[in-house]
Amino acid sequence: MRIAEFDRFFAESVRSSDRPARTRLDLLLDADAEPAGRDLAARESVCCSFFAFTFQATGDGPVMRIEVPDTQVEVLDALATRVDAAIGGDRR
Repeated sequence: MRIAEFDRFFAESVRSSDRPARTRLDLLLDADAEPAGRDLAARESVCCSFFAFTFQATGDGPVMRIEVPDTQVEVLDALATRVDAAIGGDRR
């Protein structure tokens, strides 16, 4: 069920994604999307504690940073693929 929530969140709230490191994915969010992102991140962290979610305010909008240990890069790869499919590439 949470997969569908993430897919909807990605499609409706993520403006672009960046992969500055193989263990990190940064999502630029719409200005009003941070509370929903924080809620999803908190619930996901309960079941999958290897995810590290942080949020940062930038001049372009809030950024949701998702980090994983080296042993979980395949999970982050799959997540990045879902983001790209949901947003159809960079929406800036």
